[in-house]
Amino acid sequence: MYMKKQGILFIISAPSGSGKTTLCTRLVESVDSLYRSISMTTRAPRPGEKDGMDYIFIEKQEFIKRQKKNEFLEWAKVFSEYYGTPKKHILHMLKRGSDVLLSIDVQGAMKIKRLKLYAVYIFILPPSLEMLRERLVNRSTDSKEAICERLNIAKKEMACSHKYDYVIINNRLESALDSLRAIIVAERCKVKRSH
Repeated sequence: MYMKKQGILFIISAPSGSGKTTLCTRLVESVDSLYRSISMTTRAPRPGEKDGMDYIFIEKQEFIKRQKKNEFLEWAKVFSEYYGTPKKHILHMLKRGSDVLLSIDVQGAMKIKRLKLYAVYIFILPPSLEMLRERLVNRSTDSKEAICERLNIAKKEMACSHKYDYVIINNRLESALDSLRAIIVAERCKVKRSH
């Protein structure tokens, strides 16, 4: 007899500028029944970002109020702004059997790992630090100081990649996307999952 499985939480982390946002967007567009979790943040939207699609943008006081009420699966303060993953919606989606894609930093991923919530952890690596520096510069959203800070954080994050189940090098977008799709298919076909 076929039993409906609980949904799978796919957690993707990558240094800033590694192409994580593009990969996640394309992945959700190309894989059936994969839903993207939308994080909350207190930072201002970047050009082209839409409230409720890219992030849920809220005021700091509201974020802190929700954090005190334990409404986040994980939360962090990054570059003096707050980021958090709303808990209720994700747990509801997983319970009903939907797979959820969560794009968060290493700090947040490790917090979820400590919760012993079953998840598949995927780390996206840039081809090199030099290539990452180039991408950050070409993005034209950060000052030289911010780029240096992001690169220092990237080195620390990349050193944690061994704590993930899978590592993908984003050298070419299409092949990185194919690898992500393959991981999702393989995880969905697994007979046994440790819950």
